Amino acid sequence: MKYIALLRGINVGGQKKMKMLDLRAMCEKIGLKEVQTYIQSGNIIFESPEKDTVILEKALKGEIQESFGFDVPVMVMKQAYLQQVVENNPFLEKNAELDTKLLHVTFLAEKPTTSLVKELTEKDYGTDEFEVIEKQVYLYFPNGYGRTKLTNNIFEKKLQVAATTRNWRTINKLKDF
Repeated sequence: MKYIALLRGINVGGQKKMKMLDLRAMCEKIGLKEVQTYIQSGNIIFESPEKDTVILEKALKGEIQESFGFDVPVMVMKQAYLQQVVENNPFLEKNAELDTKLLHVTFLAEKPTTSLVKELTEKDYGTDEFEVIEKQVYLYFPNGYGRTKLTNNIFEKKLQVAATTRNWRTINKLKDF
């Protein structure tokens, strides 16, 4: 089965530096097959007979700690799941002509509570828009990601779950590997 692993916070601002060649070798060491990486921000595409994503997450997280010496949040999902994420984007459903460079998705480690989502949505974020659907937050930033207050840290703090964000282009590339 084909999987995508998203690592949070590597190779950002000189923090938690990993060479992709070393990361691929580490993945192969723990038995993952057909390992590929996409850009330097921690996207791993691989195959495994393992059906439980939690087991894969723990294996990757543990081996990263062992091999690189730091703790990195890891989210593993079936590649087919990314296809569903793309198909269910509420912003594109409303406006298919939307500039996709302004779209992002924050992936959540687990579904947040309804009360925390409600509390988050009651605040005004100006022109930035978001919609929480299950374990992802669809984002539309008319002024770009660099100017938003809706960062990973905000979602992690307000929804009390681990999160990692990818832009729309990256998500589409990963689903097509």
